[in-house]
Amino acid sequence: MLRNGLEPWHLLVMVAVLVLLFGSKKLPEMARGLGKSMRILKAETAAMREADVPAPGPGEQAGTTGEAVKPAEPVKAAEPVRTVEAVKPVEAVKPAEPGRRPV
Repeated sequence: MLRNGLEPWHLLVMVAVLVLLFGSKKLPEMARGLGKSMRILKAETAAMREADVPAPGPGEQAGTTGEAVKPAEPVKAAEPVRTVEAVKPVEAVKPAEPGRRPV
């Protein structure tokens, strides 16, 4: 029943459906985008394999370069917040004249 999963006419039907769905102008752009993303994925996985960085020790965090980074010192206390002076009330907005849009 399923001797050959994909026969040539299956591929032709799939291509025709793709062209009808996305149009002939979008397909090359989509293929380029897919190719670029595959290249980026391959490069990133290769970089991860080459990095082979040892796990950070206790009390350390891993940096972006793979070097262990010591925790930052605590932040000093800030100055007290000053209060803001009272704000003047906003003047009432005049209604627009009939037939004119408000600015």
